Amino acid sequence: MFWTLIKILLFVGLVIGLAWGAGQVMDSGQTVGLRIFDMEFELGPLQALIALVVVLVALWLVLKLIGLAVSVLRFMNGDETAIRRYFMRNREKRGFDALLGALLAQAEGDGKAAIAKAEKAHKLLNRPVMTSLLIAQSAEIKGNAALATEHYKALLSDNRSRFVGVQGLIRSQLEAGNKDKARALAVKALEMQPAHEATQNTLLGLQTDSEDWAGARKTLLVKKSSGHLPRDVWRRRDAILALQQADALAASGDLSRAREAAVEANRLSPDLIPAAVAAAQALVAQGKGNYAARAIKKAWKVQPHPELAAAFASIEKDETPQQRLGRFSKLLRTNPDQAESRLLKAELLIAAEDFPAARRALGDLYETAPTVRALTIMAAIERGEGADDAVVRGWLTKALTAPRGPQWICEKCQHVHATWQAICDNCGAFDTLAWRDVPDSAGPSATQTELLPLIVGSLPKPVDAQEDVVEGEVSEPGPESGAAQEKTA
Repeated sequence: MFWTLIKILLFVGLVIGLAWGAGQVMDSGQTVGLRIFDMEFELGPLQALIALVVVLVALWLVLKLIGLAVSVLRFMNGDETAIRRYFMRNREKRGFDALLGALLAQAEGDGKAAIAKAEKAHKLLNRPVMTSLLIAQSAEIKGNAALATEHYKALLSDNRSRFVGVQGLIRSQLEAGNKDKARALAVKALEMQPAHEATQNTLLGLQTDSEDWAGARKTLLVKKSSGHLPRDVWRRRDAILALQQADALAASGDLSRAREAAVEANRLSPDLIPAAVAAAQALVAQGKGNYAARAIKKAWKVQPHPELAAAFASIEKDETPQQRLGRFSKLLRTNPDQAESRLLKAELLIAAEDFPAARRALGDLYETAPTVRALTIMAAIERGEGADDAVVRGWLTKALTAPRGPQWICEKCQHVHATWQAICDNCGAFDTLAWRDVPDSAGPSATQTELLPLIVGSLPKPVDAQEDVVEGEVSEPGPESGAAQEKTA
């Protein structure tokens, strides 16, 4: 506001000064003598000013005529556009000035001014590709989807700008929520430029979102062939897509193709736990139990997992606990020190009613990693060895406040999933689930369940050096203890 007032005052002062100066010149009575050849002229101040303006205009006209004459000479020498360029020079200058203004307004984020200047440049310049692109981008900044779509469509008529036009239409369709149309346009864009990484990522996201697993696998192969994806990452993600494709085929009733896709997923990524489980189930259904066991063992060697153990158990359904323990011994020899291997062995020994061996197999997991499962196993061991009900209740109550152990967690948003999924339910990220412990949030629970062992039961005190028994301790909650308690009872 203050600077505006200063500018107004300066302008008024300048006008007053010019008026005063003109009045002084007019009142001075001075004249200007002008001699042209043999003619002499005597001009007053006002007449001299008018004569100066006339001379300047005449000089400008002479320069224009000289430029026109030069253009005519160029035209006569074979330059067919010389005269046209001469008359369009000023128009183009104004057009390029408007174009520059549009670019600056776009950089400033002023979509309205950018559109206005871009449309002016569109009228003045014969550059439809340049100006249409600028108008479309400015319309996107302002949020005018209809105008942006109109000018992106105009870019489709020129081979140089067709790909850019398709890219803009994809964004417009996504903004409008038309994912099917955006996916069809992305397919065309990828056909035009298969190595364009942004288009590959856009199409892959749309295909996975619409559960077009076969199309997503083709796009992933193009991404790998263009050098934008390492081979090991491609094999894992292709395995995930094949696994999703197997689920879709099974849901549609095509079981034979679903089994083939599951086996292929395991072949592509043997360490992918869901793929190994699906492949084992498919191989068991085909009567190939040995191949199913081999697939489970490969995945178990990389990372033991409860789902792998369940799939391995389902290979032979009609077997006694002793037979199952013997069959699982080959699996347990791989990664025997892993917590999952020790827990699984303890469970198998409990089923075989060898409770001292189960205690030895469990070791000190109830102290070093006191999860719901480990504490529930301890309760089952105590029950099997004939401990008092108070002792069993003490272990089960402690399990109420224990952590659940490893779960499927999204590495991107830390969302916990009950089962493995290719796409995170929370953030929509692809292939981000990992089997690991949930980050611990320290502090007592709101219900103060840490005190339950003191109320409903107590843990036994160590009575023998060989027995790994602990006193009642405080842990964190876990929802699986209810079911475990019923199973033990």
